[in-house]
Amino acid sequence: MTSTRSHPEDPAEQRLPYNAFARVCPSRGTLEHVTGRWGALTLGALSGGSLRFNELRRRVDGVSEKMLSQTLHALERDGLVHREAQPTNPPRVDYELTPLGHEVARRVLSLIRFLETSMDDVLRARESYDEARGAL
Repeated sequence: MTSTRSHPEDPAEQRLPYNAFARVCPSRGTLEHVTGRWGALTLGALSGGSLRFNELRRRVDGVSEKMLSQTLHALERDGLVHREAQPTNPPRVDYELTPLGHEVARRVLSLIRFLETSMDDVLRARESYDEARGAL
């Protein structure tokens, strides 16, 4: 796919065949799957190793069964998660990251850790913002 770059003077930008800033770029869907609340947390949870559906649901506190199922399907389709169904009774299904999924999860976890360590600053900024807005 070729597309117009936002900064054509950047040689690295010129070499990329995809541009998430372009409306029709297929990378946008994957970006949405990875950076959405449940996608990021699911990737982070699976970075520790293979988990069964209910283990994963407990790890990603607050996700509904439906949302987790949709998230896993999207991440599997994008090649980030591998689903392994065991022919047992009852059936056993395990989810694990693919090599690409591990790389994406590493980057997502880096952002998550940064935000966790910056939360005092974020909370102060929110408080300041709310106080300033309340004074108007």
